Amino acid sequence: MKAGIIGATGYGGVELFRLLNSHPHIKQVILFSSSNAGEEFTSIYPQMSTEQNHRLEELNPEEMKEELDVIFLATPAGVSTQLTPELLGGKAKVIDLSGDLRLKDGSAYTKWYKKESASSAILEKSAYGLPEWNKEAIQSADLIANPGCFPTAALLGLGPLVSEGIVDPSSIIIDAKTGVSGAGKNPGAITHFAHLQENFQIYKVNQHQHIPEIEQQLTEWSPETVPVTFSTHLVPMTRGIMATIYLTLKENQTLEELKSYYESCYAEEPFVRFRKEGQFPGTKDVYGSNYCDIGITLDPRTNRVTIVAVIDNLMKGAASQAVQNMNLLFQYEEKTGLPDLPVYP
Repeated sequence: MKAGIIGATGYGGVELFRLLNSHPHIKQVILFSSSNAGEEFTSIYPQMSTEQNHRLEELNPEEMKEELDVIFLATPAGVSTQLTPELLGGKAKVIDLSGDLRLKDGSAYTKWYKKESASSAILEKSAYGLPEWNKEAIQSADLIANPGCFPTAALLGLGPLVSEGIVDPSSIIIDAKTGVSGAGKNPGAITHFAHLQENFQIYKVNQHQHIPEIEQQLTEWSPETVPVTFSTHLVPMTRGIMATIYLTLKENQTLEELKSYYESCYAEEPFVRFRKEGQFPGTKDVYGSNYCDIGITLDPRTNRVTIVAVIDNLMKGAASQAVQNMNLLFQYEEKTGLPDLPVYP
């Protein structure tokens, strides 16, 4: 197959290139960039030198949609809204890593992203690419909205309990921490080394654009869903997300009962690993991998559950989940081309 990456010079794009370059079913990867067209990819990322010479190309949607089998959009918010209609209707399937196509309500996108939304027809056509919960829709789609990094961790942690209807929906609190690569390649005021190093910074309090994405999927699982409390913090590391989730149960449950919901949901899912009682994952446990590791505990004094879910934000939170979705789209084994184990230490 021939794959194209639009936005190849961002962190998500270069991670996609790394994965696709060694994927057994991808014979050619073509890189596109509006800002660096004509440049050698290795002039920007010399560590990505391969036997093939990759030059960044200008976009030509009419040619791309007929010549490529799959197109990945690793672009900032707003770009996919404009490009996606031009890329559909040909041979290529499209996987969008931005937030442009995740929200089915265009007005919600405009409210949270402060940009014009895609058309209702495009939004309706896109399948939400959370493989552990939406395989059938992904496999039959031509357009995939790859989930956000925070929603991936939060939803994989919450799904087994919320879908069972045992959670008091007003009690959900998601407290998330992320490495700085989640902010993208271009530095901002809070991502400069002098500010980030030896610092711990909350940001986008009650304003994070992933809030409606989380609530949308929770509503799919439970019509009782109400707005959730979601906070995000920047920590001085490159990769990783830890979502610590707190909730109250409607009725008393044992920890064994809670564990059984996770085991039932994820028994056949190759990229979700559930920890033994009393064990909780850290971000190093999934570094460089497509895994989501989950641990839970129950405080019998308060009847509150604590869930810890960790992912690599550039992998399961972006590029490797996109490759997982590609594997499902083309009916390859789900783990094809993805690392078996994390990088450690």
